[in-house]
Amino acid sequence: MNLYLNYLKENETLKEENPAICLILCTKKDEAVAHYALGGMNNKVFASLCKPQLPDPEILAREIEAERSWLEQRRN
Repeated sequence: MNLYLNYLKENETLKEENPAICLILCTKKDEAVAHYALGGMNNKVFASLCKPQLPDPEILAREIEAERSWLEQRRN
């Protein structure tokens, strides 16, 4: 994610645009994973921050389940 954001900032973002953001949807909270995954990053990271602009929770739940199923199929 950090690689993607840095690439966009350096190569794709126009001067009049706001910086790009990434949204990670998780099915559970794991503070140890967050600590080690995000440690040492210079970009601002807001964990467990909710925004009212998110899509409908049912849509997000379907998308998360579809992604989980896809990942499980790849493992097998």
